[in-house]
Amino acid sequence: MIVKKFEAQTETEAVMKAKKELGAQAVVLNVKTIKQRGIMKLFKKDKVEITAALEEKEFVQEINEKKPVMDAVKPKIDLTANEKIDVKPSSDEIERKLDNLSEMLKNQMKENAKEHKAEEADKEDDRQFNDEADDKRQAAMNTNIKTLRLIYNKLIDNEVDEKYANAIVNEIESSLKKESNIDSILAGVYQKIILKLGEADIITLKDRQKVVFFVGPTGVGKTTTIAKIASKFKLNEHKKVAFITSDTYRIAAVEQLNTYANILDVPVRVVYTEEEIKNALDEFKDYDLILVDTAGRSHKNTEQKDAVIDLYKSIKKEDSHIDSEVYLVLSVTTKYRDLISITKAYENLGTYKLLFTKLDETCTLGNILNIKLLTGAKLSYTTAGQNVPDDIETINVQKLAKQLLGGNV
Repeated sequence: MIVKKFEAQTETEAVMKAKKELGAQAVVLNVKTIKQRGIMKLFKKDKVEITAALEEKEFVQEINEKKPVMDAVKPKIDLTANEKIDVKPSSDEIERKLDNLSEMLKNQMKENAKEHKAEEADKEDDRQFNDEADDKRQAAMNTNIKTLRLIYNKLIDNEVDEKYANAIVNEIESSLKKESNIDSILAGVYQKIILKLGEADIITLKDRQKVVFFVGPTGVGKTTTIAKIASKFKLNEHKKVAFITSDTYRIAAVEQLNTYANILDVPVRVVYTEEEIKNALDEFKDYDLILVDTAGRSHKNTEQKDAVIDLYKSIKKEDSHIDSEVYLVLSVTTKYRDLISITKAYENLGTYKLLFTKLDETCTLGNILNIKLLTGAKLSYTTAGQNVPDDIETINVQKLAKQLLGGNV
């Protein structure tokens, strides 16, 4: 353990000195005011002395790797939140997660107390008052740091990518007060995640016809999802809905969509070429909503994937007045590295919305936040089961934010 003292005219300057020498992971153990003595004290300003510490292994690691780390919490502007989370860790739970920093702090305070006994008796009361205030301030700052670390670990447990978890924690850290409590910190992180997720953008019908394409890899549940959406507009909103499928590579997929079409009493057309899909759209020109099921393609098969993209672009090029949009359907159970490859494969598609399936098959939902922040695309629907027309809903960002923080919903 490296422990050093730094003097400056202000506390901020002293902290900057400590971080410049020891690094960003240095922890401030104590802050005290050094009053000037003697006749000249009237003409000199008091100084501030801080005691800072750093684990030697962290000091060496920072020099070797130069990776950004979490600084000690710096007081800036206050952050208020409109909603609090029901997650309220007890003081005992936090204490169990504290490292030996607390014990080291107590020992340091005892040493400081011994050093101060030699000072003049007429300054004793004032010094004790300042020490108590410093102790309370430092304890509050340490609690903030530990709470942020617990939140960071919870995000990582939910498979939020490390760079996004760091960004969220650092943004909240910079806006905390020294006296912030656990509830206000959690509420701040909760609101930050909601803002990053953004509002859901789903299918809405206006005065003109809408054509919606669903693309994505195999096995993510595109056909079932299309049936769920069709049921909503057909049964609940009484709209005229039609199906088009270009998934001619899987007979079972065509049969499945045809089964749903018969149940819902909606027409379905199977197309093989760009010309056939244009004819199908012309045939369905009086329908409110046309849902297009494309073949599931491996993002590694460039030729097959490009065929899907070309099919969509041909419609846009042929008739620019068509109100169309694309949904990239992804399974939340897919590995994050593979999701990155899939989204990159569909970059040429242009603007699309994200639709996540199979939420019932995983207990970690960090991939939703990861892909949202990676692509910048808007979120839309989520599915959690095979039941039609149930098991689909507009994504609930408040619910997702609480789940990412370990809350019960």
